[in-house]
Amino acid sequence: MDFIRCNFKTERIKPGTFSGVPFYQSSVPAGFPSPAADYIEEKIDFNKLLVKTPSATFLVKVDGESMIEAFIPHKALLVVDKSIPACTSDIIVAVVNAEFTIKRFIKTSKGIFLVPANPKFKSIAITDDMDFKIWGVVVSIIINPKEL
Repeated sequence: MDFIRCNFKTERIKPGTFSGVPFYQSSVPAGFPSPAADYIEEKIDFNKLLVKTPSATFLVKVDGESMIEAFIPHKALLVVDKSIPACTSDIIVAVVNAEFTIKRFIKTSKGIFLVPANPKFKSIAITDDMDFKIWGVVVSIIINPKEL
């Protein structure tokens, strides 16, 4: 099995940690630069933006490349919500036979599959003899472009 190893030193996001960050217009063209200060609309609290259920939300750091085509590179931080039931095509954090993995959850009439977003990795078919548990659904991806 191919797994993305996760750094599970989880930390709750404290209220107010990212509050009051200026929010400019809702989209910025990637073309000719303009003076962004002219477009400040409001201040955003990242806790409200990224964390819907604080008591059930945690962060994990990605270690591996099996989800790169889902815009999840090595070292990305994932915001994971344990309170959301996994639906087909959700990206989840799971434990399979005591190993953590991040994959796309696919449930069909043929069974449950954990599917990578990189053709270099194989899907995992979940069988009855496996120890399988979903830890949560990925709700946001935080990427530092300097680490790409």
